[in-house]
Amino acid sequence: MSTPASNLIDQPWIPVAWADGHSGPAEVGLRGLFLHAREIRTLLVAEAPAHSALLRLLYALTARITALDEAGPGSWGDRREEILEQGLCEQSIELPEGRKAGIEGYFGQWSHRFDLFDRDRPWLQDPRLPEQCDSSSTAGVHKLVMSRAAGNNLSWFGHWSHDHPVLPNLSQAALSLLTWHYWGAPGALSRRAVGQVSHHYAKASPLRAALSYHPQCDNLLLTLLAGLTPPDGDVSRQTDLCPWEVEGLPDPLGPMPQPQGPCSRLTACSQHALYLVPAQDGKHTADAYITWAHDAERIRPQDDYLIWDIGKDGETSPRLARSSRSLWRDIDALLLKQLDDSSPIQPKVMDHAFDVSEYLRIRALGFEQDASQAANHQYVDSVTPVLLSKVEQDVVSAERPVRQLRELGELFAGRLEQATKEAWLKYTDDKKNDPGAWLDAVTARYWPAAEDEFWSRFRQLTRSQDAVDSGFDFEAGGRAFGRHALEAYEAVTSSVTRTPRGAKAVTRAKAIILAALKDPHKAMEQSKTNRAAKKS
Repeated sequence: MSTPASNLIDQPWIPVAWADGHSGPAEVGLRGLFLHAREIRTLLVAEAPAHSALLRLLYALTARITALDEAGPGSWGDRREEILEQGLCEQSIELPEGRKAGIEGYFGQWSHRFDLFDRDRPWLQDPRLPEQCDSSSTAGVHKLVMSRAAGNNLSWFGHWSHDHPVLPNLSQAALSLLTWHYWGAPGALSRRAVGQVSHHYAKASPLRAALSYHPQCDNLLLTLLAGLTPPDGDVSRQTDLCPWEVEGLPDPLGPMPQPQGPCSRLTACSQHALYLVPAQDGKHTADAYITWAHDAERIRPQDDYLIWDIGKDGETSPRLARSSRSLWRDIDALLLKQLDDSSPIQPKVMDHAFDVSEYLRIRALGFEQDASQAANHQYVDSVTPVLLSKVEQDVVSAERPVRQLRELGELFAGRLEQATKEAWLKYTDDKKNDPGAWLDAVTARYWPAAEDEFWSRFRQLTRSQDAVDSGFDFEAGGRAFGRHALEAYEAVTSSVTRTPRGAKAVTRAKAIILAALKDPHKAMEQSKTNRAAKKS
């Protein structure tokens, strides 16, 4: 039986890396991915936002295939434990009210909704757009693929011509479609006319500018199970629907549907409507419509894979992706429960990930973007070492040292920045002269050294459940981070110390770092007091 060229269940489109001792094709379809999930080491998606979006899709499909999309029957955790031991069920599993689980059951039931170029219900698209939008003002394939040059965005991975565009293949088109649904820009897109409403303004996608955190294990099956969060007891698979499971197309003028559980939170909160125009071969995308999906208030769900920071007004906001910020600076927020009302809220997925694998990595995936504008800046993709364990969550003695390690690193980063600015000001005697060149240089030297220091001392913390003392030496940690700050400062400022004026400016400003090095406890308290004063 032939398979349609754009069917995402069986056609290869997901890049994967195989585990040691196993081999297979470089790309697989959804069916092949789940059939061989234990043999696949990880996804190989180069673009971080597409990787994060694909993981969310796969979490929802994993919940459906395993019937972990509902809290019962029995213990949700025990049922997941059984799947860990037995693997995913390949055969169809009959569920109440005509639903099916298992790999063959689920994909057999919904195979007609996973065709990227289906005429009536193309996957995650709105087939009404060619009639509701101006066909002479489409988005084009360069706008669809965010890594290509379009509008204010530069081309990242190659040179593309608008006169002779390279058409996206099935994998590029599907991953770009996902990226738009989760990370798409607000602002002017294609004009869409529905009834008496006609405009071209779209709201920002739910993950716009955010940094997303995902457990990563030794194989894809463990990774996907570790990424699941248990649904509330009242969640029903009959109402907690993914977009392809909904009978009709959404009403663009009605209120945006509230997510009813994990699956709809993972897949059904997009602010954008898209339609991909297939090329004649049925394998490539020739054009695209991109516009607004809902002319209603934007919904940003409480995503289970974000760190939520708390502002001075008590409002929560997701931690933003910043390419200059190392992942280790978020470790305490990932590992530790919220200690007070001002502390960040850890991703909900961290409450359950360690039940799948005692030792795992955390992968941070994000897109540094303007949250309220269309500009995209840089992908963020980093992974922790394999040293985060369930024990580290439970051992009280390790909680304070983990936080203090991060705080020491940031304390001396702040003192380094302050000293560098002061030295530059005294040397140039010009407040309008920007010290950016020096600041960039000291930052480039300090943060990599501070990261190595953090992981080195983190590994030495005692993780025994019976231990009272974690073995953390605050003073020694302060001296280590202080030394890295001094080395960065001296390396950058040494070029001006050959003159009396420069030597005097550098020496006096250096005292800012030395004061913290002499008494890091006092410096830490001063830093906290200053931050609190700025928030009030």
